[in-house]
Amino acid sequence: MIRGVRGAITVEQNEEQTILQATEQLVKEMIILNDIQAENVASAFVSVTDDITAAFPAKVIRLQEGWSYVPVMCMKEMDVPFSLEKCIRVMFHVNTDVSQKEIKHVYLEKAIQLRPDLKKLK
Repeated sequence: MIRGVRGAITVEQNEEQTILQATEQLVKEMIILNDIQAENVASAFVSVTDDITAAFPAKVIRLQEGWSYVPVMCMKEMDVPFSLEKCIRVMFHVNTDVSQKEIKHVYLEKAIQLRPDLKKLK
């Protein structure tokens, strides 16, 4: 079964290091909380809001140990009025036996407001 594992984080500045560090924090937490092995990942999608232009967040995913062959795609998030700014979203498509309700989605910083019904678990 393929399951989606979602995560999102916001950044304060549109700066390369800030974007890459935030993405790495998010991705590592998603991987650890869900015990994800790169070999079980079919693909990863990364989206950013229009105000993030200084770096490709997907770069961080490819740099994780064992993740160089995972297909990763960056894209722009829809520009909806009053939506969350400076937001990076990640979705892993993972082959797993874990049920949907057991998946631990990760929302950090201001992105917590996107899914307040899904608590971030440590």
